[in-house]
Amino acid sequence: MISSMTGFASAKGSIGAHSWSWELRAVNGKGQDIRIRVPDWITGLEAHLRAAVSSATERGNITIGLRLAREEASAAPSLNRTQLGAVLAAMAEVEQQAMDLGLSLAPSTSSQILALRGLLEQSPTEDDPAPLLAALKADFEPLLQSFMAMRAAEGAQLDALIRAQIDEIERLTGAAALAAEARRAESAAAFRASLSRVMEAVDVEEGRIAQELAMLAVKADITEELDRLQAHVVAARDLLDTGGPVGRKLDFLAQEFNREANTLCSKAQMSALTRIGLDLKAVIDQMREQIQNVE
Repeated sequence: MISSMTGFASAKGSIGAHSWSWELRAVNGKGQDIRIRVPDWITGLEAHLRAAVSSATERGNITIGLRLAREEASAAPSLNRTQLGAVLAAMAEVEQQAMDLGLSLAPSTSSQILALRGLLEQSPTEDDPAPLLAALKADFEPLLQSFMAMRAAEGAQLDALIRAQIDEIERLTGAAALAAEARRAESAAAFRASLSRVMEAVDVEEGRIAQELAMLAVKADITEELDRLQAHVVAARDLLDTGGPVGRKLDFLAQEFNREANTLCSKAQMSALTRIGLDLKAVIDQMREQIQNVE
């Protein structure tokens, strides 16, 4: 099956004090452009993500985003021993001066001392990136699978649309062949009438005039264009049957389809054939718009 270049997937996860959210999205692109936004301090994560996405896709502008958070409440408080020493020294000095003045102070409790500003500090625990890195790598795998499944589902819809448009191109090609056959009889009669008028007006060899008229008939013939259109129909179906990253080849075929339709219109010389040629161009343009989404 063919795949679409557009896709989206998101997920959330956590391990210990860390929690995160992923976003993986892609839009159309001429080549493969992968952009990654992850914390720099998780060494090895960006390279792993790039390798995984690069091997799974061929084309598209792909963006990977990771938002990572850590619960600070889980960090253990630590005692500022320098500050504690300064507080105890100040308390001793205060008590000594109170005794010198004959004053009696109520004893201080440890809870009162610890409540003083600056004695207890919330020092965050050191992050060990190894378990977090392993968890993020494992969590990204199903995210990538979900992303690829969406691209495949859209690809199936594109496949159905493009096949229907190819069928319409084939039908219009057959109609053009019938119209060209009808035009052939009309052209023969017109050429004979033109030959008679020229022979009556100018003294020219009949063979020479017939030769010129034959050349005009060859220039107006659309047999080759119809044959190439039919060949392109077969080639497009073969590409869809093959599947995989065939977007570039399909786009080239769409250009060739359009080239033949333009030539057919320029050679039409009858309203019915011109209408068919314009209908062909319209369907080919619609098909090419869909093909722009194919990987």
